[in-house]
Amino acid sequence: MTAILDNPLAVRRAAMDLLARREHGRVELTRKLRKRGAPQELIEAALQRLSEEGLLSEARYLESFVAYRARAGYGPQRIREELGQRGLERGDIDQALRESAIDWFESLRETWQRKFAGQLPMDARERARQGRFLAYRGYSLDMIGRLLRGCDE
Repeated sequence: MTAILDNPLAVRRAAMDLLARREHGRVELTRKLRKRGAPQELIEAALQRLSEEGLLSEARYLESFVAYRARAGYGPQRIREELGQRGLERGDIDQALRESAIDWFESLRETWQRKFAGQLPMDARERARQGRFLAYRGYSLDMIGRLLRGCDE
C-alpha cells in the first residue's frame, strides 16, 4: 500500500528515502513522487530544497549512472540515449561522458571478451553478429571495426 504524500514533510521524507537507496535525477525523482500521490507543487519545493542542501545532484547522478552502465558493459552511445530518455540535458550528458575518464575502447574489448571469448570472427556472418551485439551495447562502428580487425589502440 502506498501512502498519499499530501504534506511537505511526507514528500521530503519519501524523496530522501529514494535518494538513500541510490542517486536519482530530478525528472526521475519527480516521476516516482508523483506515482506515490504527491502534488507537483510540493514535489518542486522539496526537490528545490534538497538541491540547495546538496542532497539532490544531477552531476552526481550522471557520474553514478555512467559508471554503473559502463561497468555493465554498455558504451557511450547507449548510455547517452538512456540518460536522454530520463530527461537529462544533452550537454550535461556529454560533459559527464567526457569527465568519466573511462577508456571506452578498453570497455569495448572487455565486453567483447566476455561475450565472444576473444574469438575474432572467421567469416562475414560472424563479424556481422559480433558487430550487431556491440553496436546494440552502444559502441561506435569505428571502434567495433578496429576491434574486429584485430587493431589495438
